[in-house]
Amino acid sequence: MSLELKSKIENVFPTEIPKEFQFAVARGMMEGLHYLINGEIVPWSGETCEVFSPVCVNRDGKLEPFKLADSPMMDEATALRALDAADKAYDEGRGVWPQMSLEQRTGCIKNFVRLMKQERDTVVALEMLEIGKTKKDCEKEFDRTVEYIERTVDTMGDLKKYLSEAGTVGSVARQPHGTMLCMGPFNYPLNETFTVLIPALAMGNTVVVKGPKMGMLCSVPLYDAFRQSLPDGVINFINGDGRTVVTPIMKSGKLDAFAFIGGSGTYDAILKSCPNPRSMYKNAGLEAKNAAIILPDADLESTVKECVSGALSFNGQRCTALKILYVHESIADDFVKKYSEAVSKLSVGMPWENPNITPVPDLASAKRFKELVDDAVGKGAKVVNECGGVANQTMFFPAVLYPVNDSMRIYREEQFGPVSPVAVYSSVDGPIDAINNSRYGQQVSIFGTHEGEIAHVVRGLKNAVSRININTQCMRGPDSFPFTGRKDSAVETLSITDALLEFSRPVVVASSEKNAELVKRLGELV
Repeated sequence: MSLELKSKIENVFPTEIPKEFQFAVARGMMEGLHYLINGEIVPWSGETCEVFSPVCVNRDGKLEPFKLADSPMMDEATALRALDAADKAYDEGRGVWPQMSLEQRTGCIKNFVRLMKQERDTVVALEMLEIGKTKKDCEKEFDRTVEYIERTVDTMGDLKKYLSEAGTVGSVARQPHGTMLCMGPFNYPLNETFTVLIPALAMGNTVVVKGPKMGMLCSVPLYDAFRQSLPDGVINFINGDGRTVVTPIMKSGKLDAFAFIGGSGTYDAILKSCPNPRSMYKNAGLEAKNAAIILPDADLESTVKECVSGALSFNGQRCTALKILYVHESIADDFVKKYSEAVSKLSVGMPWENPNITPVPDLASAKRFKELVDDAVGKGAKVVNECGGVANQTMFFPAVLYPVNDSMRIYREEQFGPVSPVAVYSSVDGPIDAINNSRYGQQVSIFGTHEGEIAHVVRGLKNAVSRININTQCMRGPDSFPFTGRKDSAVETLSITDALLEFSRPVVVASSEKNAELVKRLGELV
């Protein structure tokens, strides 16, 4: 074991949060207990919970969690008040927001983006401190979200169509589903949430947003931008225990749409409370067990580089991360040696230092990762990289497990963290069958140079996953590409255009050709 790396892990936490980020902590402390309902930013005076950073601070040799803010633990009555505000703003489609033209809503969203940009430093710092993502990646997430919103606005004007066929003319427009509940994830609390929230708003839906348990603070500085840009009640933010605030909203029967990004178990549990699941539109991004299949003729240098990044960027806490690596037996030992050496060279540190590995969100996550490693080791795998699985509070250094098999939890479970399992195969049909039989079906990466062999894998997996990556890691973008999954990995599809279509329904104004001009004029009303 590298004594230098072990010492770095043991002494990684600072004595204080750098002064340049104290302004964000002050904002969190000052505004964290506020919420936005019906166009008002209101201080919460009820039950609260403490929000801690995954970054510990060294107080006289003792590591202590760093408190960022207090957060509302709202009650059922407040949650239903938020729902009633959204429902009133929609008013069965007769509200101000759903009756606006696309151009008018575009203007409102543009104003929001203008105000949003002014909060970049605060949003970035709060996200960095709350979930442990590097400052550089938080900046990328913010900028990508801004770009996503701007491209969404640019695309809205392309949705109207005029059709003429067989003596019938029609003006086709898109109209909202209605009142929606939106729940985003902790790992991309801004970008992932906004990739469903903004298209939904753009198409005229009114929304209640339930913040994630971890990662909710970065939205708080944007409440005023929303308040200034949208009519009262169009967007409302709530926080608290899901059973307390989400269940009554779902039970009410007032929801027309539900957007969710997270685990399938939580998604299924929420839907059990819905009295009208068939009529409620649903869009969900769920788990994945994305695999890399490394063929015998793969370029090991570039493959190792892609796999390290694909498996361990942001500590592997991404639905698109590579979560199991299948390597042909003829190159397995050589690959694992190079891969484990590359992983052992990853830097560890605090998120503002922009290292490769940062603290995971909480101690419960670190404990789960250790359990997965212990289970695999107990069933025959080895931790093959230096300091693999070494932990210090929330700092968990990545563990490369080799060889893994289907008796181990890590083989079938989504780890969503810095544990990287490597399995060996003799025939590529083995991993093809494993992926086809998995309950997940988001993406796969294939590494090799022989087109015929790659084509065989593509044919074998084209109906099992929704994206096949060749000699590159799995990823979500570009945002113009469809993003979805099969089986238990997703419900419906997202992309800039797809999201606008998903969060709306077509409405047609039609008549015979002799009324063509009238249809065109009336079509402008929808």
